[in-house]
Amino acid sequence: MKNRLISAFLLLPLLLHSGTPLYGAEEVYTDSGTTSWMLTSTALVLLMIPGLAMFYGGLVRTKNVIGTMMHSFGAMVIIGVLWPMVGYALSFGPGVLGGFVGWDPQLFMLQGIDDTIMESHIPEYVFAMFQGKFAIITPALIAGAFAERVNFRGYAVFIALWSIIVYSPICHWVWASDGFLFNLGAAGAIDFAGGTVVHISSGVTALVAALYLGCRRGYPRNVMHPNNLVMTLTGAGLLWVGWFGFNAGSAISSDLATARALTVTQLSAAAGAFTWMVIEMVHHGKATSLGVASGILAGLVAITPAAGVVQPVGAFALGALASLVCYGAILLKNRMGYDDSLDAFGVHGVGGIVGALALVFFIRPSWMAEAAELAGGSWSVWQQLGVQATAVGITVLYASVVSLILLVLIEKTIGLRISENDEMSGLDHSMHGEHGYGLINLN
Repeated sequence: MKNRLISAFLLLPLLLHSGTPLYGAEEVYTDSGTTSWMLTSTALVLLMIPGLAMFYGGLVRTKNVIGTMMHSFGAMVIIGVLWPMVGYALSFGPGVLGGFVGWDPQLFMLQGIDDTIMESHIPEYVFAMFQGKFAIITPALIAGAFAERVNFRGYAVFIALWSIIVYSPICHWVWASDGFLFNLGAAGAIDFAGGTVVHISSGVTALVAALYLGCRRGYPRNVMHPNNLVMTLTGAGLLWVGWFGFNAGSAISSDLATARALTVTQLSAAAGAFTWMVIEMVHHGKATSLGVASGILAGLVAITPAAGVVQPVGAFALGALASLVCYGAILLKNRMGYDDSLDAFGVHGVGGIVGALALVFFIRPSWMAEAAELAGGSWSVWQQLGVQATAVGITVLYASVVSLILLVLIEKTIGLRISENDEMSGLDHSMHGEHGYGLINLN
């Protein structure tokens, strides 16, 4: 199946995500242009993680700034160790356990790839490090749902186990060349840069965690204002910049496919922010900075799975639609009363689902023609929608069930929800013995 897909040019960006090395090929060389872009993309995706720390850090109360930012930096450290040890092998190694996950002893600690040049003519080291940044930011996104109320030790254990047991299998199913979702239907489940693997998996887990752990003490009775919207806007800007590496880098090339992905990323983010501004002005009579930041993220999340298959009109539509639906999801959250503190599910989970499903209505005709040829004559939008819905449904079910099991086990053993006294004094003091702004402020 993989060889047939590689022959279709328009499907190439999706295939090269799996990046099977070429052993003994006649022309094994490093493309310096592609390699340079992939090195840049890797750095841009890494930049998104401190950007996320700033985005989340500005939204919490003063007493929780350091504790919240440490969730992102902790993921950089913990997953940064686990990924080269076992994460890459579990995600992109040959399928084992019936294809449930990948594994190859030669990939433990990145052994066996010292001289490997991939089909895309980049060193496999570069691909492994690029994918490692996705593995880092995904669990960091979850932290937005339970901000201000978990202890750091429990969080560290949770993201370590979640990365291995939840993220790696889903990554293998969707992006590895022998993954069953990669090979589902005529052309596989479309997830160009992580709508399903990153945003749906983390967003659904975020919702489960918020429901299981319960609300922050005083929520929603007490208003919990952001401590620094300037920091949040700066973080949103860094995420927007880094997302060009996130999406355009996922082409694993430096060509037309890269240009397409970069263009639609920009357009969807702008459309998302514009739509959120308009909604707020109609609903509340004024546009807010937090609304602009939320709209940017909604547009970026929605275009992530679609960046390789839609044209500019599709990017505008997905960005606008995601903002509208995510805005509604946040209103619904407020009515239902559950405490997804920083709207990790409302933006990432909902936006990811919108993008993964709605992209089928904006796929470029040439892509559909190639898919029809691979299917043996015909392939419709509705058939592809069925494939997309299957991938989304499996991801939602698996991530939610396994995440709940992990949350219960950790809470019942080492503990995850902090005590009332620690929550009232704040994460910065109780978990880290520090204060974000050099002063004590319990508001």
